[in-house]
Amino acid sequence: MAVLPPVWRTVCVYTMWNPWWKNHTTFNTDIINACMAFIILLRYATTTFNSDYRTIYNIFWIYFVNNMLKPDVEAVGSVASCEMLFRTNIWAIIPGGMRPKVPENILQFYDESQKKAIMEIKFAAAVKSVRFRRDKLVVVLPNRIHLFSFLQPTRELFSVETRANPKGLCEITPLQNSHRQILVFPGHKLGSVQIMELSSTFQSYSSAPVYLQAHKNELACIAINQQGKRIATASEQGTLIRVWDTSTRNQLVELRRGTDPASIHCINFSTNSDFLCCSSDKGTVHIFAIKDTNLNKRLSAIPTAFIGTLGKYGDSQWALTNFTVSAESACVCAFGPNNTIYALCFDGTFHKYAFSAEGICHSEGFEVFLDVDDDDDRF
Repeated sequence: MAVLPPVWRTVCVYTMWNPWWKNHTTFNTDIINACMAFIILLRYATTTFNSDYRTIYNIFWIYFVNNMLKPDVEAVGSVASCEMLFRTNIWAIIPGGMRPKVPENILQFYDESQKKAIMEIKFAAAVKSVRFRRDKLVVVLPNRIHLFSFLQPTRELFSVETRANPKGLCEITPLQNSHRQILVFPGHKLGSVQIMELSSTFQSYSSAPVYLQAHKNELACIAINQQGKRIATASEQGTLIRVWDTSTRNQLVELRRGTDPASIHCINFSTNSDFLCCSSDKGTVHIFAIKDTNLNKRLSAIPTAFIGTLGKYGDSQWALTNFTVSAESACVCAFGPNNTIYALCFDGTFHKYAFSAEGICHSEGFEVFLDVDDDDDRF
């Protein structure tokens, strides 16, 4: 299995995306999944974007211009989503779009070096999402999650029934040497999160499930930090993000994105978990401080005496800073080195910003990587 440069861990084949989303005026989960070429670019950004390598700006330009990630379309068909195995040439591909090669309940594994599919796993229902780690494969179905060892050998370790999970929400601790090895996904109760210790999958799973009640509404997004000590959640309401301790299940901080409902597409922790970023369908990326929460903004235009009458709303912590990408363009975001943050939007634009602890934020880079053509019907 060929080992590729570190940036491959975060890059996905842009020619595999499905341009039919441009016919829609708003983004929903299915459309976002169909455009996973961008989401994969940043899913594990915090584990790979560091000063040891060239800036993400230059790396993206090189890889996109040279089409280094172009697959054999005839071999994979159109896709709904895909995930790369660490920094290797192996991808897990979920079929979808206009011209899928296999049914939606079959997960394909594509080897870039051989330019062909090398393995398939068939499930009882449609595959909604996949999470890879160097040694683990997580497959999310509408009502069940399967955990496999991967790649030598590939065998099922455990499966668990879940609440209806049409968005395929699930996250796994990204590093093998993380402080805690956990899997998190929607619990059976509305708005809850189930936390599963991966060590328990090698034993008989008879203990009571571990839950935390995160929200009153359905979950829209879940994120986990590198160490496995923190998770962040957002509901379909999209106004609040809550950060939790995975050991105590206590809420550490509540962050307010805004007052009007929004669809949150992405949440990411910084490498050291000092900061958190999120993006939504409002076209704005918000950056919060979660270690020193005093850096976050509070209501200042309202007299102090009156703020106390507003209850929790008056005590809300607003973003340390934010920036706007293309108008109402959904995007994914992640942290880079030295307080930088990247955003990739579904209109093909790339944004790089730098921010300070004082809340000053300024642009350091912008590029248009894809010129999306409405007439492109290859997929």
